Amino acid sequence: MRYPDGGGLTAEQRRRREEVRMRAVDLFEEDVEVPCIARELRASEKSVYQWRRVWRTGGREALRSKGSSGYDCRLGLRLQARLETWLEEGPAAHGWTDDQMWTAARVRTLIGRKFHLSYSVSGVTRLLHRMGYSVQVPDRPAAERDEEAVATWREVTWQEVKPSGRRPGRSAASRTKRA
Repeated sequence: MRYPDGGGLTAEQRRRREEVRMRAVDLFEEDVEVPCIARELRASEKSVYQWRRVWRTGGREALRSKGSSGYDCRLGLRLQARLETWLEEGPAAHGWTDDQMWTAARVRTLIGRKFHLSYSVSGVTRLLHRMGYSVQVPDRPAAERDEEAVATWREVTWQEVKPSGRRPGRSAASRTKRA
């Protein structure tokens, strides 16, 4: 199961789901019908049939939670704490003096330099999100913005390239109507 923030179930959610499966095992041992179990546990019949099949082959232990799925983060909690310290120092402390903004590409380079690990830019974005960072947009416009050039472009260039908005001629979408 994928979630938008890149995570999965929390430990509490996994524990609750495991309790539901263990309750299902108790009902299997009492020979309760699958549809009744599904109604009582508010689960799909398909899931209950699958749980019963796993229970028959592996017993109660086969339905225990196996922990979170997927790969563990290559940067453990200690390394994430070190990365956070470096991020708080700012980009200038690590060689980016042109501005004071961390980008995912810069953080990727920093991780490569300091930890000798290769991350993709999207992987860095997910890592930063897990660490509690979010995308930020500057409050003010860029210092290089030339308002006069923007106004001139809108008045002259845009008028030349923008579509007129009118359709050429009349048309009909019906087969029975003639144009």
